[in-house]
Amino acid sequence: MTRSHPDTDTDTDAGDSAARPGSRPGPGLAVLTAIGQPVGTAIAASWQSGGVSIIGYALLVFSGLALADRHRSPRRNFLIVVAATLAYHLLDQPAGVTLLAPMIAASAARAAGHRWLVGAAAVTAYGIWVLVTGATPRQALLALALIVAAGLVTEIGTLVADRVREGVAEQRRLSEERQRRRATEQRLRIAAELHDVLGHHLSLINVRAGVGLHLMDRDPEQARAALEAIAQSSAEALREVRTMLDTLYPRGQAAPRAPAPGLDRLGELTDDAAVPTRTVIDGTPRPLPAAVDRAAYRIVQEALTNVRRHAGPGAAATVTIGYRQDAVMLQIDDDGGGAPGSAAAAPGAAAVAALAPAGNGITGMRERAAALGGEVTAGPAPDGVGGWRVRAHLPLDPDSRAEETST
Repeated sequence: MTRSHPDTDTDTDAGDSAARPGSRPGPGLAVLTAIGQPVGTAIAASWQSGGVSIIGYALLVFSGLALADRHRSPRRNFLIVVAATLAYHLLDQPAGVTLLAPMIAASAARAAGHRWLVGAAAVTAYGIWVLVTGATPRQALLALALIVAAGLVTEIGTLVADRVREGVAEQRRLSEERQRRRATEQRLRIAAELHDVLGHHLSLINVRAGVGLHLMDRDPEQARAALEAIAQSSAEALREVRTMLDTLYPRGQAAPRAPAPGLDRLGELTDDAAVPTRTVIDGTPRPLPAAVDRAAYRIVQEALTNVRRHAGPGAAATVTIGYRQDAVMLQIDDDGGGAPGSAAAAPGAAAVAALAPAGNGITGMRERAAALGGEVTAGPAPDGVGGWRVRAHLPLDPDSRAEETST
């Protein structure tokens, strides 16, 4: 990454580190290099004719400690380290672990976009060393080989480090994307729950309020019963909404205030439907997986809400729950507000048929079933029956993804 102002001794990597407190590497590598270079060189010098002088040790320690500044000012830092290393060799000090600091500084400078500076400084330092020390051809070739090898190791190491950083960044991006997707699925699930709860209870309150207003003067007792039903429905709606919103808090901070909806609460649902409803159980009732139980309840709730909204006056509904070995079957029928096949039945069915494709209710039911590997069909009831029919097939062994999504 190159810098927009070549005369300014900063780079974008350093700016990024400054913007994220604690993200800049500490001085640990510089300290290790300041220790490793003199120790390694002392060991190597024990096999040579001369030892390392105090000035030599000071230069090795200094070049290592100077690396602490390599991320803030990589260009200046590289030049300082190269100068210290060159001074060490110009003093005719023993060969040893002396190129470690220049390699680390070169890697930081290259990462900051100073590739040409690294090459030019290395060639210049090598030329100065050859001219000043009067090195023999053999010594010059050996030193050149060491510099080239150090450069190759630095280049390969930098490329590997870049790939590792890219891999880590990609994994972080994928993790964040998965978190966003889970959050989106959670929001959609809560939106669907809110749609079902509010749609059902507000529709019920609207019907009861109309009945109460109509009977206020003629039958105060019936009006009172309607108002009591409104109070009960509004309280139930508040409890369910509060329970769903509690799922937005971190786990353990808010306990559910109402039991999760399921077919065991079907009696409450049909009693409050504001539509005469008959329940038929086909098969032996048994506990269902939580996701299936919740989806079945919501599908019945939405179907009864549609009956209340769209069927003709005086409509009645029948809810059939079929327990099979590997699935639960739901069927919700309404008579359209009149006798089967009568003219009164047709308008109710026609109204729902006209409104269902544009609304979210039937779409939501289908999405709930599809998430569990099931399906929902909705349409006019068979000829001679009138009204509207919703059928749902929910497998009892939904895949793990559906369980996760609906939990």
